[in-house]
Amino acid sequence: MLAKTYGSAVFGVEATQIDVEVNVLQGTKVHMSGLPDNAVKESAHRIESAIKQLGYFFPRQKVVVNMAPADIKKEGSAYDLPIGLGVLIASNQLKTETIEQYVIMGELALDGNLRPIKGVLPIAIDARKRGFKGLVLPKENASEAAIVNDLDVIGVSSLQEAIAFFDGSQPISPLVMDTRDVFMAELNNYATDFKDVQGQENIKRALEVAAAGGHNVILIGPPGAGKTMLAKRLPSILPPLSLHEALETTKIHSVAGRLGKNATLMTTRPYRAPHHTISDVALVGGGGFPSPGEISLAHNGVLFLDELPEFKRTVLEVMRQPMEDRKVTISRAKVSLDFPANFMLLASMNPCPCGYYNHPEKECVCAPGVVQKYLNRVSGPLLDRIDIHVEVTPVSFDQMTANRTAETSADIRERVLQARAIQAERFKQNNQVYSNALMPSQLVKEVCHINAAGRALLKTAMEKLGLSARAYDRILKVARTIADLADSSEIKVEHLAEAIQYRSLDREGWANN
Repeated sequence: MLAKTYGSAVFGVEATQIDVEVNVLQGTKVHMSGLPDNAVKESAHRIESAIKQLGYFFPRQKVVVNMAPADIKKEGSAYDLPIGLGVLIASNQLKTETIEQYVIMGELALDGNLRPIKGVLPIAIDARKRGFKGLVLPKENASEAAIVNDLDVIGVSSLQEAIAFFDGSQPISPLVMDTRDVFMAELNNYATDFKDVQGQENIKRALEVAAAGGHNVILIGPPGAGKTMLAKRLPSILPPLSLHEALETTKIHSVAGRLGKNATLMTTRPYRAPHHTISDVALVGGGGFPSPGEISLAHNGVLFLDELPEFKRTVLEVMRQPMEDRKVTISRAKVSLDFPANFMLLASMNPCPCGYYNHPEKECVCAPGVVQKYLNRVSGPLLDRIDIHVEVTPVSFDQMTANRTAETSADIRERVLQARAIQAERFKQNNQVYSNALMPSQLVKEVCHINAAGRALLKTAMEKLGLSARAYDRILKVARTIADLADSSEIKVEHLAEAIQYRSLDREGWANN
């Protein structure tokens, strides 16, 4: 007897329908077709054990499993449940008339229990788009799938429960969740806050400017100055995720298997801080079966690269193009996938190998030329893509022990939101640009007008610092953001002066030891 169930395969951050056909014929062994990988082929052993454990029998005949479309590679263990149910139907052990109304996914344990899978959110979105009534999947994944409205999400804990649901002996109510209520309840629920940071007012200001305009930042300072502590708090002053951004971000983390059990919608901006030993593939994504890398996991959030010069140069260079395009394309012989990568880059570094170059109290012990060699590990083109360079100095004892209450992240975020509102109005005719950092050169010329005094100041800075054309644009963009924070329609000289200060690594005299 021929049985048919429906599953789903995830490619990139999108899912596509997979038809699982099972037939029991004369012969022996299990035959799988449709480009299954080893994990799918091994499902026969898991399915046989689970079926026997529940008191059913596995056919001692030729069992043919076809997964269509047959020219798409099938990967992972999530097809266990649809294949197992197909075997029971094909061998006349399960009678059901509703199974074709559902997409079914889940990994079977040998005792018939179900283990959670990854990529559930894009699978649920695709199931609704294709007109399926519902989705049957492991109970631990049900909360994630229930984010999608107008789809019956049936969470089951075992193969036995799935059988009972489809034969009608055990009705299971769909999990219902109000997506907007869940989203609003947890919005901006960050564990860190700028009110915990004593001192460092100039760095807080630089990060506020960065958040207001979506600018990339690099912090340069000695060990223990507070670079990592400040970096962790940057997401808390960024504008709250919109519902669309939250769904997009959750999809990426779902595909990568980073959501965990019983997870729902992500409501805070992601913060990713990979170690400097990371490989090219782990950072930008890829692999035999392409999966998102750290820059995609940081989509709509912050990517923090601590000790930037310690990263392999090849790792940093492959990041340059995604920073410009806001996406990364993974190309293989038979498939080309796009992963979104719209992130804010926040990097930190010591000024030299010993960490104390330009320190106000401690003396640098690096040999002549070593500081410049250390800084040269980070390429000029990458530094040019970072709008704000700022020095972090150690906090004094008096500042650390002061009783003064620091400004909260919520207070800073209010100013950031006001500046972003100005930018949203400015770029309302352009769907590709929503912050000052995303302005192309042509738009910079239209938006960033400066007066004669400003041009003179900028000319002097360009000549003294030897800035590139890209750095010139960066200064104008940052100055435009500073003007927005001041609610000024014009870029004034003081706005330009502050923007020029945020090019520390371009200053004459840096690393000339």
